[in-house]
Amino acid sequence: MALGISPTISIRDSLSLRFFSKNPSRSLFSRAKLRPYTHRQAHLSSMASAHCNDTQPCSSPSPSLLVFSGGTAFNGVVEELKKVTTRVAHVLPVSDDGGSTAEIVRVLGGPAVGDIRSRCLRLSDESTSEALAVRRLLGHRLPIDPSDAKLEWYRIVEGEDPLWDCVSRPYRETIRAFLVYFQDQILRRSDESFCFSNGSIGNFFFAGARIFFQSLDAAIFLFSRVSQIPKESLVLPVISTNDRLTLGCELSDGTIIRGQNEISHPTNGRTEQINKDYTSCSALPSRIKRVFYMSSEGSNLLHEVFPSVNPMVLEQLSKVDCVVYAMGSLFTSVCPSLVLQGIGERISSRSIPKVLLLNSTHDRETAGMSASDFVTAITDSLNRTYGAPHKSLNNRPSDYINAILVPRDGQVAVDTDILASQGISHVVSVDSIRDPKAGVIFDPKSLIKALTDFICKIASIPVKHPEALMSSS
Repeated sequence: MALGISPTISIRDSLSLRFFSKNPSRSLFSRAKLRPYTHRQAHLSSMASAHCNDTQPCSSPSPSLLVFSGGTAFNGVVEELKKVTTRVAHVLPVSDDGGSTAEIVRVLGGPAVGDIRSRCLRLSDESTSEALAVRRLLGHRLPIDPSDAKLEWYRIVEGEDPLWDCVSRPYRETIRAFLVYFQDQILRRSDESFCFSNGSIGNFFFAGARIFFQSLDAAIFLFSRVSQIPKESLVLPVISTNDRLTLGCELSDGTIIRGQNEISHPTNGRTEQINKDYTSCSALPSRIKRVFYMSSEGSNLLHEVFPSVNPMVLEQLSKVDCVVYAMGSLFTSVCPSLVLQGIGERISSRSIPKVLLLNSTHDRETAGMSASDFVTAITDSLNRTYGAPHKSLNNRPSDYINAILVPRDGQVAVDTDILASQGISHVVSVDSIRDPKAGVIFDPKSLIKALTDFICKIASIPVKHPEALMSSS
């Protein structure tokens, strides 16, 4: 199975790493190598740019969407969405500081890649046994116990683990080379001890590629080609950077909280697993007023910074048929993409479907909020209401949202009178299902049908629903 990229990876004598474990008899690690980084970064980056800027229309009449989301909640409907259209730009934040992402950022710096990796895996090919093997490898997590995790990591990076079964040599050499490079970067930070507990192999591969190419876009392009994501499906970081980004929030009582994890799912240490159950977290002292980005360097870590939005996001916003604000963590997954200058301007200028997928339950960030409160939070973020006055907008909620899809039997109150006063009258109840972990959630088939039907109605775009969708309606 071809990689679909020019051969920028080779096995050369540029790295020679020795790995030590509890077994003192382990032999010298086999030497997987990367060519020195020269003009090839520019070559791959230019390919990534060409991939992202491909404006050739698809022969299918399927609609094009741009989805603002995090890396978890919307994943559950990606498979159904692919049956209707693959022309989707997935815009994701790069400020996550929890889980194995936090450990990578702590030791190696750079932006968080966990949400991007998670979406790439959901979009990856599953049509062959090798594609499934690659997806299984890059989706694998190491054991919780640090010692067991380190031993398994060594087996994987040395190519001895059963996870490599069914992965052909070209894929094995490419993936393994970047895992080796990631390990090399960790060993170079001798003053830091990296904890592999619950580590994501996909995150390690992604981080190795980003550091090697010194380009987040190039790393996404490589990951997309390795996992064979359709060319018309884009995974876009809302901020394209090699720097670490820290999210902060200001509460209504003036309290400042630093770090995405501290806002949404506080933990007691870096090795503790994140528990996303709302009942497991103490309530915030007051509601969130706004989210913003904070300095990650220097002595004043409470200093607000203003990163620039990824130009590709603005370009996609100018030409898609529909904008979707996905369900999930409102203030730490969706709003971090909306507060950047240029996003509100571009969305308000378009006369297209703009759809909010309402959460089914409350979480630590949204306790007690109604549907109209969700709309207000999104509007304030896009208007940058509580930022610098000269950079704020004064657009109406209906300039940003013109429809809300609500999961049936959800816990969030739908206050239709207030929504109507906000200019939003199209509120659709969608069938739901009960998930053992998350509780009530959208039924994926019903959600995608309701979404595409609304796009059809507003934009007059013919959409062919798959038979599975039609039979469930």
